[in-house]
Amino acid sequence: EAKKIQKNYFHKYYTTLNGMIKNHNIDANEFLEFVHDINIDFLSKDPLLSEELKKLGGKKIIFTNGSKKHAKHVTSKIGIDQYFDDIFDIVDCEFVPKPAIEPYNKLVKKHKIDPKLCLLVEDIARNLKPAYEMGIKTVWIENDEPWASKFSNSNFINYKTNNLSEFLKKINLLKVV
Repeated sequence: EAKKIQKNYFHKYYTTLNGMIKNHNIDANEFLEFVHDINIDFLSKDPLLSEELKKLGGKKIIFTNGSKKHAKHVTSKIGIDQYFDDIFDIVDCEFVPKPAIEPYNKLVKKHKIDPKLCLLVEDIARNLKPAYEMGIKTVWIENDEPWASKFSNSNFINYKTNNLSEFLKKINLLKVV
């Protein structure tokens, strides 16, 4: 029953956390600590991704429905944490998750971003729609998760990749030419 409720909240409110806040008045920070207390030992350093991020110019910001702490934990484990200028998390969004437009607007305002000069990489296809509507180029990291691939054939996805390192390598090669 709990799994059924969790999935319902994820689909209806875009994150389980948002559903828990709206329906159960939970402590959001405590919830984030609990759900992100997971073993990520299966992750390993990604030298190619690290190399391509290092070459990539411009400001790089992690935009997540998760917590800063979790994003730092994951990026550190992969060995790419040093390449990001900021982590804009669900707390920065006042617990309003993507794909609601409000978090995108807050991100753009906080970092003084010109959307027409940006690229958003995302593993959940539906989260790309607001970015696309703002003029941001969008990249969906292809995966087979039903919750992530719904809308994967939508016109608001500019690019698709199943390998972010290779995708960034192509971008970096275009800069050289």
